[in-house]
Amino acid sequence: QVQLVESGGGLVQAGGSLRLSCAASGLSFSPYAMRWFRQAPGKEREFVASINWSDRSPYYVDSVKGRFTISVDNAKNTVYLQMNSLKPEDTAIYYCHMGSTWGQGTQVTVSS
Repeated sequence: QVQLVESGGGLVQAGGSLRLSCAASGLSFSPYAMRWFRQAPGKEREFVASINWSDRSPYYVDSVKGRFTISVDNAKNTVYLQMNSLKPEDTAIYYCHMGSTWGQGTQVTVSS
């Protein structure tokens, strides 16, 4: 059974940085891609970024381009989301997603 465990969330001031991690376990095959989503209070869950597992090609939602970087360590089955120049509107619970599996989420709070 595949499990995804996120970590690295926290409270940071606007302009600061955080790095989220998502460790996958129980993999019996290499996934096509891993993705990050986020859900702010009162809003729907939205896509943030994805990375292709084999060629590591990234894709970002426009609102985070130039500020967030997604990367993967295939040996550790771990995907990262480096978040720089954080804004209050980045405040949300961030979820890792692969296939049909979701992680439990990690809270990111950006104060103004």
